[in-house]
Amino acid sequence: MILSPEALGSLQGGLIVSCQAYPGEPMRDPRTTAQFAASAVIGGAAAVRVQGLSDVQHARAAVEVPVIGLWKDGHDGVFITPTLRHALAVANAGAHVVAIDGTRRERPDGLTLARTVAGIHAESHALVMADCGSFEDAAAAVDAGADLIGTTLAGYSGERRKTQGPDLELLEQIAAADFGVPLIAEGRLHTPAQARQALDAGAFAVVVGTAITHPATITGWFADALK
Repeated sequence: MILSPEALGSLQGGLIVSCQAYPGEPMRDPRTTAQFAASAVIGGAAAVRVQGLSDVQHARAAVEVPVIGLWKDGHDGVFITPTLRHALAVANAGAHVVAIDGTRRERPDGLTLARTVAGIHAESHALVMADCGSFEDAAAAVDAGADLIGTTLAGYSGERRKTQGPDLELLEQIAAADFGVPLIAEGRLHTPAQARQALDAGAFAVVVGTAITHPATITGWFADALK
């Protein structure tokens, strides 16, 4: 399946489930990622988002919905699919959409965001999701040719404060600008009510990860509430 920009309509108003585990955790296994992805689809996920080449491959084999893939390399600065090389590897692993750092920060390989997006489009069939941290990032990512823009890095790139939940103000600002590409709400969506708020703020679709697929964090929420 090749996902075209026109086919993105299938994600509108839908839930994208991020299936990721951190290095060193018991569930950090591509097979487990794929099982989480398949379970999420049974629950109604319109797409899944996974990290790592093997995870993309396993998830692609396990589900029939679009797979948004990324490759985290490092922990600070630009580390979400930071270079064109990373992006093409994710696309070659089978991702329908490659999620990349969509901020205006300098990239490790020295390429501009526009050249990176153009390279992905030229050398693969994958679409590009730009993970942004601000309104200015979103505008620049659209100019660079991104097929989708997300609020993934709001509160993490140094331009905006980290909100308690999703950055609804940023969602509203970007939605009001009507850039003409799908706006994906991502980051700190922990409840169904917050997911609904994100859609009402103008999001095209919402990504939920930790609250669905990270048992250690969810357990911690309950344990802390009982103390």
